[in-house]
Amino acid sequence: MDDLKNVEIPTFFMCPISLELMKDPVTLPTGITYDRDSIEKWFYTKKNNTCPVTKQVLLDVELTPNHTLRRLIQSWCTLNPLSGVERLPTPRLPVNKPDILKLLKDLKHPNLRMKSLERLKVIVLENETNKRSMEAVGAVDYLANYVLKLDDHDYNNMTSSSPAGEDPDLLGFQLLTPVDEAISILYHMHVSQSGLHGLLIKNGDFVETLTRVMQRATSYETRTYTVMLLQSIFASSENMKLTPVLKTEFFTELIRILTDEISQKATKSALKLLINVSLSGRNKIRAAEAAAVPILIDIMIDSTDKRITEMVLMALDQLCQCAEGRSELLKHGAGLAVVSKKIFRVSPVASERAVRIVHSVAKFSGNGGVVAEMLQIGVVGKLCLVLQVDCGSKMKEKAIEILKMHARVWNNSSCIPRTLISSYPS
Repeated sequence: MDDLKNVEIPTFFMCPISLELMKDPVTLPTGITYDRDSIEKWFYTKKNNTCPVTKQVLLDVELTPNHTLRRLIQSWCTLNPLSGVERLPTPRLPVNKPDILKLLKDLKHPNLRMKSLERLKVIVLENETNKRSMEAVGAVDYLANYVLKLDDHDYNNMTSSSPAGEDPDLLGFQLLTPVDEAISILYHMHVSQSGLHGLLIKNGDFVETLTRVMQRATSYETRTYTVMLLQSIFASSENMKLTPVLKTEFFTELIRILTDEISQKATKSALKLLINVSLSGRNKIRAAEAAAVPILIDIMIDSTDKRITEMVLMALDQLCQCAEGRSELLKHGAGLAVVSKKIFRVSPVASERAVRIVHSVAKFSGNGGVVAEMLQIGVVGKLCLVLQVDCGSKMKEKAIEILKMHARVWNNSSCIPRTLISSYPS
């Protein structure tokens, strides 16, 4: 279709969103027709709830295939072969809800279970409409209840379907067990906010069950999909307000995923998950007790990825708000040094978080030894630099507060410019 730009396409064959020839035209209740791929992205990826042309709010999105227009487009393509136009294939129709429901009910029968899950996975990966149809018939509850009812036999059959070192994007893997397939389907459904809320509220033991999956699964992709599913659950705006106090085992498995370095996706999802659940005070303590802090510092030392460094500093900022987290940071030989080193070396976000961490340490754990170490390893010099460069006002305020806290100890330091000494109390 590269030569289409040299052909005059009838206006009503073009999608109002992409302004390209429609391959699978579908009509909204407003009467406007769009290409399926474009309108699905508008509704489901970009989270809009209006018709792009009429701006009418749609409470229930129903995409009706426009067969007449599709046939006209296919006929037009057939009549223009010399212009490089290829005939568009007839698109596969989205699966209907009764067929999905039958497959879900087949999960109750052991001899039909694997075949049903494999078909459901194909359906969910086909298009966004199928994802929404699956959720509409209750697939989230069916699959969650199946995972909740896993017994020791199911767990013992969770064998690795791929060796270490496979493509980290996890594309093309054939997951072999019902557990693998169920977790993969739930993740790829991209469950709605209300559906994610239900997973946490209606299925009270679901998080604990997913923790057991992470404990027992030897398949890298299953562990990755599990942590990504958990991250989606706790990233939900409603669920963030209801984050429960999680068990130590949850944090142990989260740290194990970070330590194993399964993939970039797994690492980033685990870090996001740690940040979200650590908003709760008790969870901060549990994470620190699970040795999250030294692992985070080691990741920051080795990582060259800007986003990973930012997320590590966000997580450390959360954990250093509790005594256990600060203690672990100070025990690590490179803890304070590597945090201060990231100021002005990664991004404004990283710099601000690093200063916040130093502030927490200086304010709540600033004994004589710590204060002396901060001067020795160059933390005080970095704080003085913060005052002299153009950066956020909140960051400057934190730096000034830290310097004033321990002014009597640092007052005569050669790293502090004389012009700044007058701002300290005597």
